[in-house]
Parts: sequence; structure tokens; C-alpha cells
Amino acid sequence: MQDTAWQASLILMSLVGLGFSYVAIQSGSRDEDYAPMQKRAYRLRLKLFWALILVFGPAMIYTLTDLPYAAALARSAQDTRTPQVIRATGHLWYWELSESHIDAGQPVEFQVSAADVNHGFGIYDPDMILVAQVQAMPGYVNTLRHTFEREGTYRILCLEYCGTVHHAMMTELTVARR
Repeated sequence: MQDTAWQASLILMSLVGLGFSYVAIQSGSRDEDYAPMQKRAYRLRLKLFWALILVFGPAMIYTLTDLPYAAALARSAQDTRTPQVIRATGHLWYWELSESHIDAGQPVEFQVSAADVNHGFGIYDPDMILVAQVQAMPGYVNTLRHTFEREGTYRILCLEYCGTVHHAMMTELTVARR
């Protein structure tokens, strides 16, 4: 899906660039009356508007229907077990966790905040697939609930650019059966 989105973005950026180039080249000829040109421009603008709606509308609907949030909320609401609570605080440029070992199959509640600037708290499974995320903000605690079914080493990465060492802002969680 990412490759397709990248290719579509390149094609669309090229079309926009060509459009700008065409307008720049045509702007030199000013001996026409502007009224007919204005009518053509409005017609073209209307056609482009509907083309964008027809192309991006279905793409937006398709990608939004695949979001996992509703299923995760439903699972979380059904799970009445007391969760393990882990406090997570983002600092420039490291994560501070109150606990780094988790029991597989047990619900976990992350209480996420930041000590300095906004951070993105993203949990990646052993295959580096994003499984959960929440915003870490100074002066505010966001709650993230997740149940780790699979054992392994999970990584927590910052998902929001927070400065020069942002790329190294990571820590690990160990998920094991007890």
C-alpha cells in the first residue's frame, strides 16, 4: 500500500508541476482579452475539482474503513481484568518507563506524558509493525490500553519530530508468558 501511495503521490506532484509550468509559459502572452480566458479557467477549475473528488474520495473512504480503532476499543471494553499500569514519560531524547516487562495476554494501561515537548509514543512488535500509538504531551496524561498476545521484544519509538536526536529516541519492552 505504501508503494502505491508513493507512486500516486509522485504522479500527482508531477501533474501539478506541469500545470504550474504551463501557466508560467502561457503567462507571457497578454494580447488576449481576459474574459474568454477567465471562462475557460473557471471551467477547468470546476473539472479539476470534480476529478480530485472522484479520485481522492474513494481512496479516503477505502483507507479509513480499514482503521483498527473500533475493534481495539471493543476488545478493551470487553476485557474486565485489572490492567498492569506502566507510566511512560517522554524526555529529550529518551523514554522513561516505570516497568519494561509485561505478561503476554494480560491487559496493559500505559499512562503517557512528556516532560518537555510533544512526543509520539508508538509501540512496534518484533516485526517492526506499529501495534499501538498515542500522543505524549507535557502537562497531560494520555491513556493507552493494549493487550500483548505475542511474546517478544517490542520497541517504543517517538513518532513526532522532537529535535536533533529524535531518531535515537527508543526503548524496549519485553513481553513473556509467566
